[in-house]
Amino acid sequence: MNKSDLEALVDVRVKEAKLLLDNECYEGAYYLLGYALECAIKACIAKQVREHDFPDKQLANASYTHKLSDLLGVAGLKQKLQEKEKTDEDFKLNWAVANRWSEDARYEHTIEESTVKDFFEAITNNRSGILLWVKNWW
Repeated sequence: MNKSDLEALVDVRVKEAKLLLDNECYEGAYYLLGYALECAIKACIAKQVREHDFPDKQLANASYTHKLSDLLGVAGLKQKLQEKEKTDEDFKLNWAVANRWSEDARYEHTIEESTVKDFFEAITNNRSGILLWVKNWW
């Protein structure tokens, strides 16, 4: 998997999540939205790897997590996140919503419609959405 694959997966997973959301399949939508965001952040990490370079073991190992805040750190975006949060209150709220996601959502069977709609808006908003911001760095 490479950076381009990860970028393409972001759009695929958001599209799939929207279909599930529209058909009241909230648990699946929530789960896929989180993976869309994870793929976006991992695309930022992939940008750090140069062709034909031997991979940095610490970077590679740290990249194998699903925890969004940890991935932001690996991608070198934590400081940029904090700066953005200081200047955009909506973005700050969106990150708070998005950062609640966990890969453990795959085991959830009682995720509410409002939770998924809030998450979808938090990551896809055209002004202060998390994906919009992450795409600036990939």
